[in-house]
Amino acid sequence: MSDGRHPLFLPVVLVGGLVFGFGLGFSQMARPEVVLSFLQFEDFGLLFVMFGGSLVASAAFFGLSHFGGSAPLTGRPYTRRLKGLDRNVVVGGTIFGVGWGLSGICPGAAYASLGIGNWPILWGIAGMFIGAYAQGYVRSLRADRTTGPATAD
Repeated sequence: MSDGRHPLFLPVVLVGGLVFGFGLGFSQMARPEVVLSFLQFEDFGLLFVMFGGSLVASAAFFGLSHFGGSAPLTGRPYTRRLKGLDRNVVVGGTIFGVGWGLSGICPGAAYASLGIGNWPILWGIAGMFIGAYAQGYVRSLRADRTTGPATAD
């Protein structure tokens, strides 16, 4: 491939997404009512799912960053990517949290819930696309304002 990625990169990403979606459906975390009952402190099943996922991810990140050379499909070294806490992180996290609390479902689980027949979630998915487009549009307007129009000499 011209971008330096392994030919199996996209199929592995697809299989990973399918396994993740199946896990969300199997654990009932693709059902908004289950997530909302967690947010209302009535059902703590989501806490165990998140804790289990955190343990697996922590072990993988620790092991790969200390003992792994490079990612087999991309060839990039395993490194930590730190992002500072800025206004975009706070605003984005707030929007994500409010959306999660109102709908009872996060973006990944929204797609997985389609697999269990939750068709009304299409409204939420449409809202995610509209919000992402609006954010990109506003960001491009701000970038144009800071760089200014090109002037002919």
